[in-house]
Amino acid sequence: MNISCCIFVLPFIAWLPLMASAATPPATQDFVLDNGLKVVVREDHRSPIVTAQLWIKAGSSYEPPGQSGLSHALEHMVYKGSSKACAGEFEAILESLGASQNAYTGPDFTVFYQTLASGRVGVAFEILADLMSTAELDPQDFTPELKVIQEERRMYVDDEITVLAQERLNSIAHPASGYRTPTIGWMHDLQRMNTAQLQQWYKAWYSPGNATLVVVGDVQPEQIKALARQYFGHLERGTTPAAPAPVELTSAGERSLTLHAPVASPRLIMSFNAPSLATALDRRTAHALRLLDMLLAGSNSARIKQRLQLSESIFTEVLSEYDAFNRGDSLLTISMQLNADKLNDADAALTRVWQVIESLKSKAPEPAELERAKNLLIANLVYAQDDLQRQAHNLGLLQTIGLDWRLADLDTQELNKVTPLDIQQVAQTYLTRERLSTAKILPEKSNG
Repeated sequence: MNISCCIFVLPFIAWLPLMASAATPPATQDFVLDNGLKVVVREDHRSPIVTAQLWIKAGSSYEPPGQSGLSHALEHMVYKGSSKACAGEFEAILESLGASQNAYTGPDFTVFYQTLASGRVGVAFEILADLMSTAELDPQDFTPELKVIQEERRMYVDDEITVLAQERLNSIAHPASGYRTPTIGWMHDLQRMNTAQLQQWYKAWYSPGNATLVVVGDVQPEQIKALARQYFGHLERGTTPAAPAPVELTSAGERSLTLHAPVASPRLIMSFNAPSLATALDRRTAHALRLLDMLLAGSNSARIKQRLQLSESIFTEVLSEYDAFNRGDSLLTISMQLNADKLNDADAALTRVWQVIESLKSKAPEPAELERAKNLLIANLVYAQDDLQRQAHNLGLLQTIGLDWRLADLDTQELNKVTPLDIQQVAQTYLTRERLSTAKILPEKSNG
């Protein structure tokens, strides 16, 4: 170990919250076109590039029963031809400019983006405006693309037991909301999906009044305003259906499922129903849940990871996740892989996890322990400022889930306000059996 390096790094990490708090937020402006398109512009002049992201407020949580996967399928199809380009033509244009482009879908959104030289941002706007308004959605293109999506589901969900288990767990963890719907769609829905459904979905949700354009990079706001009016200003506002936020039952009762698979040792997934930043009674609750996630299994010093994986070795892997940035309620999830050489009993392992959870509920963490968790989480926020796409993602996500993009600039300040008693309170409130859904992946039983 390089001792001198460690001596330098430790105090540096301790100062990160203060550094982040003191940092001046980048110059950012927003405006709304007459047709309802919200535009957020953040200046970052460190390099002559820009990323442009078009956020559509439509994802899997919007989809009605029997039509799962529509948002993701539509994301694939809008690149297959429009009024200005044939399939692959926009991609070729962007490649010739040295640009990168992609798209992704989640429960609450569909996003299309391009990153390119800042002097070419008009090209990105022209492409994004065309994709949002004149996609052809040809049945001849959809048939082979649907097969691609079905194979994607087989490869990345059906053949991956942990992903499959999480998908099944989500279906019982969200008994009252659309968050039970997998983004890629259920296979039986994909098998009966048709272009008429896609066209209806496109018409319902793809309009300026239901979108946010986020631009981050080496640009001037007035320049972006002029280009936005030029390429998006002529589009009709459109009307969109009502989409209430997915809110869960306060206490749905303890739920569980068991899957048997060809695995060497059991795997456990525990998901607790919890509010998000958008649904919590106050933002401090959501920030306390973010830090609780870090304290449980978010780092090597976190309690479950430190005690049950690194010290007692009953787990070979411990992970946790809490997504504060949903338009509806969320989950705090802990997943663990058992070490069969130490413990092969899933129920006994769950008992040990509960013991660690109860320790946080019975006594608030020490200030130094909480400070470490804050340092790690805030460090990630600081590093994100070096990535234009992550900056744009954070701004676009907040707007799309119904919050103000300005909250991104308050994140560090609000995290630093969380106290040890806040952590204890959210642990007592949300880490309960009435809010718990558990998935067990057990080794297949031998027929011999």
